[in-house]
Amino acid sequence: MPSKNMLPKGDRRRSVKAEYRAQRTLAQEREAAQRAAGEWSEAEPRRQGILTADIVTAAASPAPSPWAGRANLVTSGPESGKMPPEHDTQSTPRYSSPYAVEAAAPEIAVLEDLEPEDGVRSLTAPPEAQGLRLDAYLAKAVPGISRARVVLLIEGGQVTVDGEPAKGKQKLKGGESIEIEGDPQPAPLNAVPEDIPLAVVYEDDDLAAIDKPAGMMVHAGSGAPEHNTGTLVNALLYRFGHRAGSSGAAGLSELGGPLRPGIVHRLDKQTSGLILIAKNDRTHQRLAAMFSARDLRKTYIALVHGVLEPAEGTVSLAIARDLVRRTRMTTRRGGAGDARSAVSHYRVLERIAGPYGSFTLVEVRIETGRTHQIRVHMQALGHAVVGDTLYGAPRLIQPVRGGAATEPLAGSASEPLALERNFLHATALALAHPTTGRPLELHAPLPGELEDLLGRLRKPVA
Repeated sequence: MPSKNMLPKGDRRRSVKAEYRAQRTLAQEREAAQRAAGEWSEAEPRRQGILTADIVTAAASPAPSPWAGRANLVTSGPESGKMPPEHDTQSTPRYSSPYAVEAAAPEIAVLEDLEPEDGVRSLTAPPEAQGLRLDAYLAKAVPGISRARVVLLIEGGQVTVDGEPAKGKQKLKGGESIEIEGDPQPAPLNAVPEDIPLAVVYEDDDLAAIDKPAGMMVHAGSGAPEHNTGTLVNALLYRFGHRAGSSGAAGLSELGGPLRPGIVHRLDKQTSGLILIAKNDRTHQRLAAMFSARDLRKTYIALVHGVLEPAEGTVSLAIARDLVRRTRMTTRRGGAGDARSAVSHYRVLERIAGPYGSFTLVEVRIETGRTHQIRVHMQALGHAVVGDTLYGAPRLIQPVRGGAATEPLAGSASEPLALERNFLHATALALAHPTTGRPLELHAPLPGELEDLLGRLRKPVA
């Protein structure tokens, strides 16, 4: 129910300071007149509506507090109230403070002298371990072992607590007998063969050249083995690694380790084209030396947005990791310690002006092989590679007229175009054979999806 003193609904945002001050002035004048006439009574102010007299009087002669003189009580200041002060060590606060600092957790001693007997390490959980998870305690107490390794031990059934198989999440009470058998056994990270078709451009006893499709990773990372599938390495192991009378990766070099047999250099996942494979360690070493000395000629075909000028040029900009978006590289940190020199030579093959705007088809020869080199250098020139959304290319290529986006056009250009990969293809490799020394010139034509996109971009407006 609204108060009788509440302002009307339409006036509730209006300030009442002026009315209050006027009433206070009248009250003060009334009080002064009554005091002058000898009619003022100390019992009258509130009945007469004088709002300030009691405030002034109280300030002049404050009434004594009924709690004054009581031991362990405070009645003013930030701790005002009738409760004992916090500094009284004989009293316990009624409510815990939300800002109280928790007591530091007890320090866990590292068991430096923990030696295995018959391959088993035995220890007893100290009282300080009470409330800790088993895996957290072991990671702190057992020297030279990480929490991830502790988890491997527990999942492998190599840890018992009071004779029972342990669980990583179980809480300790202190005093438990813990036994650790052996060392952690990480799952093997070897890639497995898979029957995946390969486009072999060239092959002999020492090396092979593969036309890798876009969308295929060259090799997997060091994650779980079940995720190491569908890569070029899986296909290579099936094609070259298992032959009559051989086992493992006998048909591929092993210098790259179990995850990268035969791999000398790489291509980005969404880049197609030629990649060299070494079949033995000697060839691998020689090819690696040729890449390092820049004795190979690697040529790419790229389609970029806009009109790239001049018709020929060289981009020599160091490349470093982007500090903000860690999946990207950048040329803006040329003076950074992790920046590496990169040189790209380009030559315009064709300028395209059609229903989807302007594009430039370029041939790029790289002297170095930095991560995302061509893509980063083209972006630095202001002409992103078509389909390369990581470096600024649009996801959809919209139809245009007169250089500005318009309503959909009639005919084949009525719908936006999408390319689910980068328009970047490693089209040629020229080198001297690492064993015979004879020149090798290898070529891989543009994939069908890139040729199709070029045809649609070139098609004149209907």
